[in-house]
Amino acid sequence: MDYLLPERKNYRRKTKIVATLGPASSSQKMIEKLFLEGVNVFRVNFSHGVTADHEARFKAIRAVEKKHNKPIAILADLQGPKLRIGTFKAGKVSLKIGQKFTFDSDKTAGDETRVCLPHPEVIKTLKKDSMIYLDDGNVRIKIIEAKKDCLIGKVIAGSKLSDRKGFNLPNVLLPIPALTTKDIKDLKTALDLGADWIAQSFVQTVEDVRQAKKLIKGRAALMAKIEKPAALANLEGIIKEVDGIMIARGDLGVEMPPEDVPPLQKQMVDMARSYGKPVIVATQMLESMVTAPVPTRAEASDVATAIYDGTDAVMLSAETASGQYPCEAVAMMRRIAKRVEQDGTYRRRMQSSHQLAIDDDSSDAISVAADDVADTIKAVAIVTYTTSGTTALRAARQRPSRIILSLTQNLETARRLSLSYGARPVHVPEMKEFEAIVQTAIETAKRLKYAKKGDDLVITAGVPFGVAGSTNTLRIVNINK
Repeated sequence: MDYLLPERKNYRRKTKIVATLGPASSSQKMIEKLFLEGVNVFRVNFSHGVTADHEARFKAIRAVEKKHNKPIAILADLQGPKLRIGTFKAGKVSLKIGQKFTFDSDKTAGDETRVCLPHPEVIKTLKKDSMIYLDDGNVRIKIIEAKKDCLIGKVIAGSKLSDRKGFNLPNVLLPIPALTTKDIKDLKTALDLGADWIAQSFVQTVEDVRQAKKLIKGRAALMAKIEKPAALANLEGIIKEVDGIMIARGDLGVEMPPEDVPPLQKQMVDMARSYGKPVIVATQMLESMVTAPVPTRAEASDVATAIYDGTDAVMLSAETASGQYPCEAVAMMRRIAKRVEQDGTYRRRMQSSHQLAIDDDSSDAISVAADDVADTIKAVAIVTYTTSGTTALRAARQRPSRIILSLTQNLETARRLSLSYGARPVHVPEMKEFEAIVQTAIETAKRLKYAKKGDDLVITAGVPFGVAGSTNTLRIVNINK
């Protein structure tokens, strides 16, 4: 049996960790602690805080990056449209199952019979038998009559409701743009501060992400948050258009049956990987660690499942943003990832899924061959020399058992690759000759203690250099001194 094998002492973790910054983790000292515990990507949530807060966090991250000479990715997460009800005269109301409840456009404070719904497009879109899930689904109201200026519903579940609670509309494609005025302003701020990734909320259609790409103009990579069931109908088109996806399981689990989310998670990870796009599994991964120093066994299994699925990264939200044990949460995530990656079952799954990532492209064939050759000769690392990051991404989607030493002349590319499975990006000077790449690869591998005399490296690159996506060269190099 190959389970519960002792961990290899010098094993290098491949699955990346994303940590959300917040009140518990915004100081440079704490950011450095989280980085040293294993964080590869810091998420800055633009739903909270002002520009000065975001700027301070960006500066702190870059200071840590400079101190440790290791690229760190910054993920700027845009808020997106927030669907919320209005207020109540007493701040909250009690509800009874079966009672009627009205949503209207009257901005006065509500009571036990009605509340303002300040989204006219919602009132126009919903029809009889539509459902409104409020307060993360704890209150559920079925529409029994849809009028021109209001919606009359019947309470199906829930006993209380308070001011400005959010709501979800399952199985409804809303005529609402994914980018609000606030998002467009925040996007400019994030790009000016130097964000490496932009996470777009409320994505429903391919056109939503195209709009964001036009505004970004290549200054950062775009990540679509898959949190609306409507996005699933357009998933393949969305993945083709963006640079990566985030599976936001919390919102998905509110708008669709919870039992549907796990198989969808696997399907989305597979599809993103087949297109060579990084994927993050997010939401409620170690949520009990907001207030407890250890997770539940179910949470540990949940994180492990995402890793067994082959995700590039797993994400912590409130655990690091506002929790009492941010460092412990990152350390736990790191230990789970390392344990799973060294399981024989995991490696067999990754190796058997090579066919998911290969197509008729010769560059993909080179990347698959690099992993196979590295396994055969027991090379200590796969080395890529990449300008745009494409060569490294091709290697990453094979989910190799070895580190992908990603040499790049572009610091921006190095930072973005910090999110990708197995990639250890290193910012190096521009090189014009293959022999210079070989020498730099050897020196870097030895400096980072990935290799020593007698070890082999497998190197892939695109020749001529500087042409994005043209991986066409594979070379085995022995470190003979």
